[in-house]
Amino acid sequence: MSKSAITVTVKLFAAYQEAFGVSELILKIPSGTSVSRVCDRLIAEHPELNQLRDVTRFGINLIFVEPDTQLQDGDEVVLIPPVSGG
Repeated sequence: MSKSAITVTVKLFAAYQEAFGVSELILKIPSGTSVSRVCDRLIAEHPELNQLRDVTRFGINLIFVEPDTQLQDGDEVVLIPPVSGG
């Protein structure tokens, strides 16, 4: 049996939001996808974000998680790049 797709909401902040021009995305991804894979997918669409790959923190449903945490259908994903003060 093939893996089924799940739907997640990705909240975008700072550089991610600037790159995509929206504050959130609704993505269909394979079941069992890790939160870091979602980040990889976004960076593939906007390679200028690659510099953020190793410094982005991940949240699922308002809780910070490790990059290999698997997503569940309906999860809200947050990608938090470092924010420079000013």
